[in-house]
Amino acid sequence: MSFVSLLLVVVSGLSWSLVYLDCIRTGFRQKTFCMPLFPLALNLSWEGLYSYADLFVRHSVSAQALANACWFCLDVCILITWFRFGKEEVSSSLERKLFVPWTILVVVVSFVLQILFLHEFGSVEGEKYSAFLQNIVMSVAFLDLLKQRKSTRGQTMAIAVLKCVGTVTPTILGTMEGNLFILVTGIICFVFDVLYIVFLHLVRNRSIQIGK
Repeated sequence: MSFVSLLLVVVSGLSWSLVYLDCIRTGFRQKTFCMPLFPLALNLSWEGLYSYADLFVRHSVSAQALANACWFCLDVCILITWFRFGKEEVSSSLERKLFVPWTILVVVVSFVLQILFLHEFGSVEGEKYSAFLQNIVMSVAFLDLLKQRKSTRGQTMAIAVLKCVGTVTPTILGTMEGNLFILVTGIICFVFDVLYIVFLHLVRNRSIQIGK
């Protein structure tokens, strides 16, 4: 691996680690959840599946495998904030009753999807393709969260910027390798991430109110 490639991998890893840590910190401090359910479930299943496959199936103790295992533990902490505070943002009594079963269903389906990617494309390509597709889901979900809340509650500029950097860097790496899928999906993520940063900044400064 070249120095540039290694640098991109390190920057991406650090950026996502800081995103997860800030989601945990902000979630417990503000008594809310910072990551919407669908991207959270996809992240949890992606990092759980690939860290398990590397460490316990292939017995490969690589830097990426260890990073995935650490991220999985951080995802569990974020999931705790979802269970502790997510129900408070549900409007109807029926939704409150179905809150836990719905969450479990989304997590199970996410694991099934990740297993399908692993089975159909293998560990290397499946890991890349599923990661970029779920990053699109994450980018759109954060925009939707901002629209729903009409405030910056549970959202910070650090999360917004680092989330963008964490996706841009592997996009550059995939482009250097000639991967068109990563280039296009990475650009899609970048567009939505930049929109989120801009709208978050405007909402913070009360220049606009999303959804009004």
